[in-house]
Amino acid sequence: MKGFVHGGHAGNEGLALHDQLNEVTPSSGEVKIRLKASGLNHRDLVIPERHGASEPDVVLGSDGAGVVIEVGSKVKDVKVGDHVLINPSLGWKENSAIPPEGFQIVGFPGHGTFAETIVVPAENAVVKPESLSFEEAAVVGLAGLTAYRALFTRGQLTRGQTVFIPGIGGGVATFLLQFAKAAGARVIVSSRSEEKRALALELGADKALSNEEDWEKVAAHEQVDLVIESVGAATFNRSLNLLKRGGTLVIFGSSTGDSIDFDLRSFFYGQYNLLGSTMGSAEEFNQMIAFVENHSIKPVIDETYSLDEIEKAFEHLSDANQFGKLAVTI
Repeated sequence: MKGFVHGGHAGNEGLALHDQLNEVTPSSGEVKIRLKASGLNHRDLVIPERHGASEPDVVLGSDGAGVVIEVGSKVKDVKVGDHVLINPSLGWKENSAIPPEGFQIVGFPGHGTFAETIVVPAENAVVKPESLSFEEAAVVGLAGLTAYRALFTRGQLTRGQTVFIPGIGGGVATFLLQFAKAAGARVIVSSRSEEKRALALELGADKALSNEEDWEKVAAHEQVDLVIESVGAATFNRSLNLLKRGGTLVIFGSSTGDSIDFDLRSFFYGQYNLLGSTMGSAEEFNQMIAFVENHSIKPVIDETYSLDEIEKAFEHLSDANQFGKLAVTI
C-alpha cells in the first residue's frame, strides 16, 4: 500500500512517500479502514524531530475518515461498509483530569492515517456524521477534540460569556471560534494577518484585534471571561491582561516559546484561574461530534491535497499561512 512515512534519517530528511508498505490485519478487537481522506496537524511537523533514525519506520497522520473493510472476530458495534472517522485518542475512554497510563495518539508511536489503510481499535472508529464529507470528517478529530475539551471541559464556557482566542488561523483556533459561537458566546480573536482577521469576522468573530494594537486599550470595555491560549510566550501576558478578575485562562500550546515571566502578585490578587489542556477522552470526542452535528458545524478547510502532493501540504502547514485545516485525499 501507499503511505507517507518517517524513518531512516532524523528530521525532515526521513520523510518519504512509499508505495510498497505492508498492510496490517486487524486483531480480534480492531477494525481496518480504507481511508478516503486524512488531515494534517501541527503534531505532524514535530514527530520527525522526535522519531529516531534507528527506530522502525512509522506512517504519520493522526486524523482520517474512510470505510471499514475488515473487522476483528470480537467486534460487535462496527461492521464492514460503515463510514467512519477516527478518534485519534487511544486508551482514554472516560473524561478525567489527566490521561490514563498508556495513553497514545494515532500516528506515533503507532502507524497513522497518511496511508491507504489503517488498523485501529474498534472503539476509535466513530460513525461519520452524514452532514460531513469524508474530507470534512477527516480534519475534525484531533483539532476538534482539543478545542472542545479546552472550551467546555476545562474552560467551562457558558452562553453569554466572552472568549478571547489569540492567534486565529490554525485548525484548533477555527474550531474554538465555531464552537464558542455555537454555544452562544461573544468571541474576540487576534492575528498579525489582516486577511485572517477578515476571515475570522466572516466566520462569526465579534471582534478581531491586530497584534500591533494595544489590546488593553482597544478592548478596554470588554469583560473577557475566558482566554484559550496556544501561542505561548509572544501573547501570554497580553492575553492575561485582557482577562477580567476571576477569569480563566486555558493553555493548550506554546508555538512561540515555552517559557514566560508574569507578575505573580497581580495574578493571585486577580483571583485568576490558569489551566492546562490537551487532547481529550473518547467521552468528550463523542460529545464533540454530537455538538458538530447538532449545530451543523462545517470544518474550515483551507486547501485539499492528494496523497501524492503531501509534501506540499507539509510545506503549507509549516509556513503557518493557512486559515483552518489542510486535508489530504487518498
